[in-house]
Amino acid sequence: MKFMVIVKATAASEAGVMPTRQQLADMGQFNEELVKAGVLLAGEGLHPSSRGARIVFDGDKRSVVDGPFAETKELIAGFWLIEVSSKQEAIEWMRRCPNPYGEGRGDIEIRQLFEAEDFGAELTPELRAQEERRRQQVTAR
Repeated sequence: MKFMVIVKATAASEAGVMPTRQQLADMGQFNEELVKAGVLLAGEGLHPSSRGARIVFDGDKRSVVDGPFAETKELIAGFWLIEVSSKQEAIEWMRRCPNPYGEGRGDIEIRQLFEAEDFGAELTPELRAQEERRRQQVTAR
């Protein structure tokens, strides 16, 4: 099972406050544990929303909204993609994570990724093959 672990933004992360040397070292050690266990697929921190943009869809129309975005509690400051055997294992790993917020309070969210089987009959054999080709192309890069 694959999970995205979402590190929620804070006022400090949105202000561009960078982690301390100790926070970087602690997080690097945790990430190394994830790698050694064969769990980590990807993980990155994100720049503040002031450096981002949103695409807003309204039917067939699209508009671009430049950051920053007001609702900090709804923003993402970073993420991990992990592959584990269960949600409980994902929770156990993330309970071992150093506090991404230093001494402060914050949240990380664990969300399971959809797999092909989750889509049932709507994902036809043709669509499944198309998706597999795309995944192979990405992996080949």
